[in-house]
Amino acid sequence: MKFVISGFYGLGNTGDEAILEAIIDNLRDEFNNPDITVFSLSPEQTAKEHHVKSVYRAWRHDNKGKIKALKEADLLISGGGGLLQDAYPTKFLFGPLPYYLLIVLLAKLCGTKVMFFSQGIGPVTSTWGKILMKMANMADFITVRDQYSKDLVQKLGVSKPETVVTSDIVFAFKAKPDDSCIKTLPLTGSEELVAVSVRPWFEKVKQFEQVAQVLDYLIEEKNVTPVFVPMEGHHDKTASEKVMAHMKHADKCLMLGTDFTPNQYLNFIGNCSLTIGMRLHALIFSTLMGVPHIGLSYDKKVESLLKRSGMWNYSAVLEEINVDDMKKNAVSLLDHHEENVQIVKSNAAAMRSEALRNIGLLKEKFVK
Repeated sequence: MKFVISGFYGLGNTGDEAILEAIIDNLRDEFNNPDITVFSLSPEQTAKEHHVKSVYRAWRHDNKGKIKALKEADLLISGGGGLLQDAYPTKFLFGPLPYYLLIVLLAKLCGTKVMFFSQGIGPVTSTWGKILMKMANMADFITVRDQYSKDLVQKLGVSKPETVVTSDIVFAFKAKPDDSCIKTLPLTGSEELVAVSVRPWFEKVKQFEQVAQVLDYLIEEKNVTPVFVPMEGHHDKTASEKVMAHMKHADKCLMLGTDFTPNQYLNFIGNCSLTIGMRLHALIFSTLMGVPHIGLSYDKKVESLLKRSGMWNYSAVLEEINVDDMKKNAVSLLDHHEENVQIVKSNAAAMRSEALRNIGLLKEKFVK
């Protein structure tokens, strides 16, 4: 069977690259020698890393390559991840919504079936975004990673394709042992590690000072070693440096490099006792590895994940962070570590089963 995969690939975002790896690995598990083409901003790198065909994703060039791949494909997999949203500027033909929906339109013009795969939908708040979302009715089938996304899809008038709630395909990620990250750090092996994942989020900066206060407290009270995990290159590295700039004990912190693979970051997080994170996929990695976590939710997708992982009561909406509560919650998760590990692992097993349904439903709907 021939597949084209369209998503936010080849741009160095660890979460999206983890999505791609999970899709490819699971397609290969379920299909005999599938023919896979990925639309990527770094097609040569994507082809080399995943042993797939790859075509430049943007409209600037190789549009003939896109059309050829779609004409030959049995199915366009659009996703996963948060592709259909207008949190970033959306103009007539500029922004995520027009791009991904135009790829869907192109696939349908080529006679190719379309599945929105393990997607997180929204936010979609602009008038133009809501108009564009009607184009999602062109899809033949939709799976979304949380109930919020299904509700929003239906609210936005996408009623033609069946929509099923599963979970993020990264819960079906196939971890491979790799200690590359931890080997780069000056550790003795006796440290209690806390993974920290922060990201820029428009003009909001107060959370950097708040996280700094919590980390200083944990260093003083629990003798932990915070390690920043920059899951989107220099963007997260800069955000991490902003946290450390507010800290009294920044010298007790460490930071990983920006060029590790999703599998390497996943294995590192598995060595930590706790994660404090903004990045959705840092929290997903924590869930996968049974690591208790505190999430700072800047988006409904983060809140939805935290509710399913069992960690929402320890977490907070970004604009509503209470530093004292966060300190107390972090200490509680550390003091009752094994109990919380079991909660997270149990919920992770359920979400892994739901993630694998994405592939099962694909076979059910599109394989004759």
